[in-house]
Amino acid sequence: MSAKELMTKDTAALQTELSALLKTQFNLRMQRAMQQLADVNQLKKVRRDIARVRTIMHQKAGQK
Repeated sequence: MSAKELMTKDTAALQTELSALLKTQFNLRMQRAMQQLADVNQLKKVRRDIARVRTIMHQKAGQK
């Protein structure tokens, strides 16, 4: 997910995106703990997407 795509979304859409990413991160962590995770790089991508969404949410909150 790119930052440009996130900038066009409103805060409600960003909140739902964040909750979906957090659920994905939890599932990936559980798969890693059970040694079922094939691609460990997915965790890194999801973690960075979470950071992007939170950054955009902070920027939008600061503008108001």
